Amino acid sequence: MEGEAPPTVEAGEGFDTVLARLREVVERLEAGNLTLEESLRVFEEGVRLSRRGAQMLDSAEKRVDVLLAGEDGARTEPFVSRGEAATERPTGAVVRKDE
Repeated sequence: MEGEAPPTVEAGEGFDTVLARLREVVERLEAGNLTLEESLRVFEEGVRLSRRGAQMLDSAEKRVDVLLAGEDGARTEPFVSRGEAATERPTGAVVRKDE
């Protein structure tokens, strides 16, 4: 694998692809068998992937906020999975009756 050009993530690919590629980058860096130049190049790719993943998550959060917007303006609710106990819910969390 050393000396090979790492596969890139295309602009239209999803979060799961970005995350999988980022995991590959971390594994290559942790292996410790890259030259300094290769390590820097792989690290730079990891930073780009990390930023891209963060942007994707921010975008998804904004979409959720829009979907939860009420008639009286934006109203957001913290995400609480069905498996969490009521005592684990964040303070001020809105819990729907249908949960």
